[in-house]
Amino acid sequence: MSDAVTVTIEDGVARIAMDDGKVNVLGYAMWDSLEAAFDQAEEAGAVVILQGRDGIFSGGFDLKEMSKGPQNAVELTSRGSKMARRILSFPTPVIGVSTGHCIAMGAFLMLACDYRIGAAGDFKTGLNETMIGMTMHNFGIELARYRIPLHYFSRAVINAEIWNPQDAVSAGFYDRTAPAEQLAAAAAMAAEMFGNLNMTAFNGTKNKSRKDLLALLDRCIEIDLVAPGS
Repeated sequence: MSDAVTVTIEDGVARIAMDDGKVNVLGYAMWDSLEAAFDQAEEAGAVVILQGRDGIFSGGFDLKEMSKGPQNAVELTSRGSKMARRILSFPTPVIGVSTGHCIAMGAFLMLACDYRIGAAGDFKTGLNETMIGMTMHNFGIELARYRIPLHYFSRAVINAEIWNPQDAVSAGFYDRTAPAEQLAAAAAMAAEMFGNLNMTAFNGTKNKSRKDLLALLDRCIEIDLVAPGS
């Protein structure tokens, strides 16, 4: 696991924090570290708090790695899709804590979480793919369709509209906001609430209710790998 991801497990809660000292770009090293962190949380049967560094959750994919070639971009996108898919079916609750800006693949990770808290303030949240010249992948479209209210879907996915944290609640990216200095307490409160659930029942209900979605997303991952842009 790289230094950009740390895991602390205590009292049934796994706090997974991304901090690369910059904007938490999502490249291969970050994906490997996140997978290892979630492996630890799953082995411990812990409720997960996934967060970024002060001022930024994630700015999205590592564009330097994406620019190395079409195949590299496709494979990196697939890694992101598989991580989001894992969160959607993770056996224990995953609480996303957006500590600031939350853009592109960072926003998709937030959409995949079971409960989302955004830091109030002058931060940007949204899917900017069409703004920066990227055609949205099938996985992203279907995940957004699942979590974003219909009257916001075109604005978010096609128009690449970016919201402040409070408006991002209405747009479906967060469930609530909290002042930055209260994020840790808000996350701890949410983790305590989820910790009262029967995890077997939670896991069964979560995956049963998302069975069709997960099957659709699996097909999207396959299509995006063999026929990107279709």
